[in-house]
Amino acid sequence: MSEPITLYSTEIDANPFPAYRRLRDEFPCYWSESAGIWFLSRYADVAGAAVDWETYSSLGGNLIDEIPGRSGGTLGTTDPPRHDRLRRLANHAFARKNLAEIIDHAEAVARRAAGECAGQVSLDFVRSFSSRVTVDTILHMLGLPQRDPAEIRSKVVLSISTDKQTKGRSAKMNEAFAEISDFLRDAVAQRRREPSDDLITKLAEAEIDGDALSEREIVLTTSMFVVAGVESLSSFMSIFALNLAQMQDVQDAVRRRPELMKQAIEESLRFNTSAQRFKRVLTRDVELHGQVMRKGDYVALAYGAANRDERQFPDADIYDLERNPKGHLGFGTGKHFCIGNDFARMVMERAMNVFLAQMPPFRLERDHLAWVPSSNFRSPVALPLAT
Repeated sequence: MSEPITLYSTEIDANPFPAYRRLRDEFPCYWSESAGIWFLSRYADVAGAAVDWETYSSLGGNLIDEIPGRSGGTLGTTDPPRHDRLRRLANHAFARKNLAEIIDHAEAVARRAAGECAGQVSLDFVRSFSSRVTVDTILHMLGLPQRDPAEIRSKVVLSISTDKQTKGRSAKMNEAFAEISDFLRDAVAQRRREPSDDLITKLAEAEIDGDALSEREIVLTTSMFVVAGVESLSSFMSIFALNLAQMQDVQDAVRRRPELMKQAIEESLRFNTSAQRFKRVLTRDVELHGQVMRKGDYVALAYGAANRDERQFPDADIYDLERNPKGHLGFGTGKHFCIGNDFARMVMERAMNVFLAQMPPFRLERDHLAWVPSSNFRSPVALPLAT
């Protein structure tokens, strides 16, 4: 019997949803021999595991193919009480009151980018809009000098990619993350000498009852913010544009009624998000659906599969603008619920409203898309749109 899901395949990168359905219906707790990991795919199981951090630990890293040296130093790779300490110290930087100027900046960047796109009969949304908005906004938030968005995104994409031949990470992939970290390490050292009004300074100065973040924690936190901000947010923005390009009725509705944008974003987070799968390691034996997962085994929480589970969301394979997708796992759940979810939602809403206001109706220029080879994320390499 062929495996119901082959993690390291271009087919899964492009369209994992048929495999997800088979997993949910036939193999809800499945051991993948080729990937060396259990897959949980039903909503109740995935959400239950995500909140049970004492059993499903993040200490071994949350990426299926983990970046060396990252485990134990970031929000996504720690458990309480260390996780709670890191989150408490980082929360201030992501408070809504501290985001207003940054969101205004993101909207201004979106206006410039959309203005340059307007009038073009065809464009690559990834290069011309989503990468530009996210890279510029993230660097501005960190107080870093602007750099070529395509260059930054290429390093970020390489850092989260997987080598399909070796089913792991290559030296070039590890080097890409190291370059990002080195760049930020220099910035952290500078902010300690010369504080500024930016995220790095806020993290460096964050203190609760005398407790502060170490330099390593700040570097890893900001490095992962760059990776998550550029990759996850840029990719989700691109996938959202893909949804609108493929569903003209939804695009038309949001154009007519911009107040529907929030609703459209939430349904897209459920229907087709960028963060597809994250890893945990078991701290004890667990029996589930007749299978025994052993202490020390790795488990993939397939958020993308859970979001399409009809046991939770009726007609889950249909994008429904009238749906209330409350409880979707687009940003995870539990202790590791994405700390930047408000930021991502606000940037998405402002940027996409600007894009729709300045651009005529658009469609996919071609059906076949190339996808980033990643065991965790779903991300188009390019998104060719025609107007």
